[in-house]
Amino acid sequence: MFEFLTLPERTTKPRESGLTHVLDKGLSLEQVRQFVEVAGDYVDIVKLGWGTAVVTPNVKEKIALYQSFGIPVCFGGTFFEVCLLQNKVEEYIALVRDCEMTCIEISDGTIDMEEVDKLALLRRFAKEFKVLSEVGSKDEAVVITPTKWVDSIKRELEAGAWKVITEGRESGTVGIYRPTGDVKDGLLEEIRTAFDTSQILFEAPIKKQQAWFIKQFGANVNLGNIPPEEVISVETLRVGVRGDTLLHFH
Repeated sequence: MFEFLTLPERTTKPRESGLTHVLDKGLSLEQVRQFVEVAGDYVDIVKLGWGTAVVTPNVKEKIALYQSFGIPVCFGGTFFEVCLLQNKVEEYIALVRDCEMTCIEISDGTIDMEEVDKLALLRRFAKEFKVLSEVGSKDEAVVITPTKWVDSIKRELEAGAWKVITEGRESGTVGIYRPTGDVKDGLLEEIRTAFDTSQILFEAPIKKQQAWFIKQFGANVNLGNIPPEEVISVETLRVGVRGDTLLHFH
């Protein structure tokens, strides 16, 4: 219908770059159906945010519903951290298998975990799943040097991470962001220089952050923690049919 327009070329599903990773904070089954009907073509993975899966009704049915539309689902990293603290990792993996999930997230954004232990878990799980491994702290008081960011990302990719997530939280005010929500551009330049950015999933819940990454890294940058209601908006930013990126692409 709109073939007469010249737009930035987008990757197609199943994507390895240009991923839109969506944060589900407790949608109902009916809301999932409505969401997928409108935006499903642009959704590459859904995360059941932090520990929402524990208190969401019909969660197994919801996972199956997403997956019936070809959209992988993973539990939030905070849920994994709780399981780790309670020595329930085997039960966690059994649940992931029971739900026929193909992706998992490993994070230590809240708890203290020795890097050697995290890498060992990553190597183990990468044999069976696509692993999203998160780097960075949810505590804005924790300062991680760019060199440490780069070293951690490198080791986690080497251990088998499918994508490494750079922490930003739902708020977009920690990790790769300043408390104002502005990007730590020096840090991001270090990461861009060190890696093929298709290996990184940048949490970017706020429009100005999404636009920054798209203008800096292109239409096919991987963006994470996108609210369901913002998926169509993000796609318009990617192809330059929203004012924030229109002049950049056209």
